[in-house]
Amino acid sequence: MCGRYVSREQAAIEREYNIRVRNPFERVYNAAPTMLLPVVRTGEALPMRWGLIPGWWSQPTLPTSTINARSEEAATKPMWRGAVRHTRCLVPAMGWYEWHTGAEGKVPHFIHAAGMAGLSFAGLWSEWKDPRGETQLSFAILTRAASAALAPLHHRMPVVLSPAAWADWLSNWASNHADRLAGHMAAAMGEFEYYPVSRYVNTPRNQGERCIERAAA
Repeated sequence: MCGRYVSREQAAIEREYNIRVRNPFERVYNAAPTMLLPVVRTGEALPMRWGLIPGWWSQPTLPTSTINARSEEAATKPMWRGAVRHTRCLVPAMGWYEWHTGAEGKVPHFIHAAGMAGLSFAGLWSEWKDPRGETQLSFAILTRAASAALAPLHHRMPVVLSPAAWADWLSNWASNHADRLAGHMAAAMGEFEYYPVSRYVNTPRNQGERCIERAAA
């Protein structure tokens, strides 16, 4: 799964996705659920709450456990299927964190692409109106079984799409939604690097480059 990650800076998002950002933002080194974080839709990037609230939600409390959507069931599960069909997005990232339990307890690790290249998580977004009629945009990150490179660290990982897949992922899918989703999952990137970082990252309010510094041996 993905419960913490590092977002991208505004300049990189504008450059790599060829868009203009309407609401300025800074990189978040310790992105956590419920935070407002940059998400890319067709032609724009804007902040959304991490933790999807479907547009049809009417319960007095917000849904829980909606920061990640299992790609294997997203096309058919009521929580996600509408977004799979109509409101897919890209979540710009520099990498993500996972905690591995070993002799020293749970040790956080930072997972990233070679050379710290930017990543795009496959995401789903939704527009929901709260009881006061105010609109809230929210998103979830699709996950998959871990690749062979990451399986020793954790059994799940985000779905990371290559640049060649971005246009189709954001396009209008008129039909065959489950098949097209499965195709993207099969082609998702799987080769990443990782290293241990300090437990400083355990607390979401802790931010800055210290979060991704390699832990002392």
